[in-house]
Amino acid sequence: MQLIDLHCDTIYELKRRNDGSSLAKNSLSIDLDGMRRAGTILQIFACFIYRKEWKTWEDGYAEVFRLIDRMDREIEENKDEIRIVHNGSEIEKNRKCGKISAMVSLEEGGVLDGKPERLKVLKQRGIRLITLTWNYENCIGYPNSWERTVMEMGLKPFGKTIVEEMNQQGIIIDVSHLSDGGFWDCIRLSETPVIASHSNCRALCGHPRNLSDEMLHALGEKGGVAGLNFYPHFVRENGKQVTIRTLCEHTLHMIRKGGEDLPAIGSDLDGYEIEEPKNEAYISHVGEMELLWEGMKQCGITERQLDKIWHGNAMRVLSETGGKINESSCL
Repeated sequence: MQLIDLHCDTIYELKRRNDGSSLAKNSLSIDLDGMRRAGTILQIFACFIYRKEWKTWEDGYAEVFRLIDRMDREIEENKDEIRIVHNGSEIEKNRKCGKISAMVSLEEGGVLDGKPERLKVLKQRGIRLITLTWNYENCIGYPNSWERTVMEMGLKPFGKTIVEEMNQQGIIIDVSHLSDGGFWDCIRLSETPVIASHSNCRALCGHPRNLSDEMLHALGEKGGVAGLNFYPHFVRENGKQVTIRTLCEHTLHMIRKGGEDLPAIGSDLDGYEIEEPKNEAYISHVGEMELLWEGMKQCGITERQLDKIWHGNAMRVLSETGGKINESSCL
């Protein structure tokens, strides 16, 4: 197994808890030992900005850099095992050298606050993927919602500008959390593949955070990927009786509606509370990913398809958007 996980909230949780935990040792769902057991070649760590924690978007923007600083410290303390990367070439270089790669994303494009020049600054600090909205309206557009009128709203004028700017700067557009109208604007306007880093299938679980069959098809046609989300309430509507089998059903549905180049992994681990008692037939830690691999094989997913789901599809998008570097030596 070689795993690329497009989304986790581990760095946010490490900073929030401030209890001495580290990426090397913690009580969360992602740590270095677990990533080694999972065969992780890349973990994308989200710099999540919870709007209600900050008085202004300016305050949230400043917090992004504190989260990046925390990520940099974790990497420095564990540099023999994990390194920051910026594109597909660097991921491959680290893999050949036996190192795990880490990348930082931004989850909440509202911190741009109408200032497109912030994209360049964020890219300089390592941000390679931006989730355009979280669960609140911002300068880019509108979030997913149970209200039909909100779901139909598209990108704001600034949001359309940002799609173009992100294309030009090689920053991946992430439509997880976005309204349906915003999704379709991204599909129409983006010249590069669009991803839904941590979203499942609405036909199997009717939560508005998930993707309709039409959206899955369009995402696949665009060359994008959808990251399988482990959060129980995006797997089954009541969040109960979720199993590895139910995750496999979402993956199979993605393949049927969007093709085998569509599904990827976007676990969302450390982005939600794990309900007790722990379900032994489910995934609560990255080190348990082999259980999902075996479950998918039992559901009829081939090893070739599994390789695409585990890393191939995500690597393709990262390589198409991130540029090239000299691959002569380890990072």
